[in-house]
Amino acid sequence: MSELTDTEIVRDLIDRLSRLIAAEEWNGPLNPSQFAALSYLARANRFSRAPSHVADYLATTRGTASQTLKALARKGLIAETRSQEDKRSIRYDVTDHGIDLLEDPSGLDKVIASLPEDVTSDLASNLKTLVLAMLQQRGGRSFGICSTCRHHDSTGTGGYCRLLEVPLAPADGKKICHEHIEA
Repeated sequence: MSELTDTEIVRDLIDRLSRLIAAEEWNGPLNPSQFAALSYLARANRFSRAPSHVADYLATTRGTASQTLKALARKGLIAETRSQEDKRSIRYDVTDHGIDLLEDPSGLDKVIASLPEDVTSDLASNLKTLVLAMLQQRGGRSFGICSTCRHHDSTGTGGYCRLLEVPLAPADGKKICHEHIEA
C-alpha cells in the first residue's frame, strides 16, 4: 500500500475530527444536528433565523431542518415567531434555556483554547479558506459575520445593511448573516 497523500491525510483528519465532535454532542440532551441548529440560531442575526436559512447553513434538506427545529421547540430551546408583515414567514429565537445549554464549553473548545495563539490563528484562516472553497464549489452561501460583508456600513450607532436597507445594532455586526458576501 502506498503512502497517503496530503489530500488524503487532511480529508481523514477532518472526518475523524467531525466524528469526535459528533460523538461528544451525542453525550448531551441533543443529537448533533439539533446541537448544530441551536448553535447556529444563537449566532445568527435576526434576518437569518428562518427554517430555510437553517437548512442552507447545515447543508441539509428543508424537511430535515424543519424536523430538527420542531424537536428544539418541543424541548423549549427555541421559540417560533411569525412575521407581522408576512404571516407565512417564521423566525426562531433561542430561549434562555437554549442559551444556558450552549454556554458550557465543549471538549473541542477547551482543546482549541489550549493551543498557542499563532496555531489557532493559522488554523482558523486555513479552515475558513477550505470551507469557502467547498461552498463555492457547491454554490452555497458563506454565512459570514455581518461586519465583514460588502453590504455592511459602519456607523456611530452600530451599522447599516445596504442590501436590506436597515440599521443594525452593534451586536448585529458580530452575528452570522445569511445574505453575507465577503467584502
